[in-house]
Amino acid sequence: MYTWKSYYVVQADYQHWANEVLFSAADHLKPAFLTSDQGLFFKSIHHTVDHMLLVSQVWQARLRGETRAAEPDYKTIQHPDWRDLKNALRKETRHLQDWLDSQPDAWFEGKINYIANDGRMKDNWVRDALNHLYTHYAHQRGQVSAVLTRLDAPCPVMDFVDYRRSMDKILAEA
Repeated sequence: MYTWKSYYVVQADYQHWANEVLFSAADHLKPAFLTSDQGLFFKSIHHTVDHMLLVSQVWQARLRGETRAAEPDYKTIQHPDWRDLKNALRKETRHLQDWLDSQPDAWFEGKINYIANDGRMKDNWVRDALNHLYTHYAHQRGQVSAVLTRLDAPCPVMDFVDYRRSMDKILAEA
């Protein structure tokens, strides 16, 4: 049976898969390209991916019911080592997937309350919060993808349809 829970758990798996595709393309670059100013909002590829991780941590805390998550510092890179950053984002997306899978179906129909970055109490539907997080990932990956292509790295193909094809192939071979 298809539920909101199953939908968002699959979407979490897709986020992990798409990040892996992005990392694979980025790994073709010289390390200096990862940290140099590439004209992104967060300047570098590294800082943009670090931002993805930080935003994920903030939203996961909110989803868990922590009304006041740690004050995020978006200006400072939290994981200066590229390999450590990739591994931290991998763990983060898998943790989200596992955590969502442990939630009851009814939780996905509810709301969360949290103190936003501006200090005001906010509420959102769980589904809206998850959609925001997932589209944020896609937005940031899209920016990085454009830079990777410009720098002659392989163009990462990260569409959801490609994810489904990849999963179908894995299942067929199993």
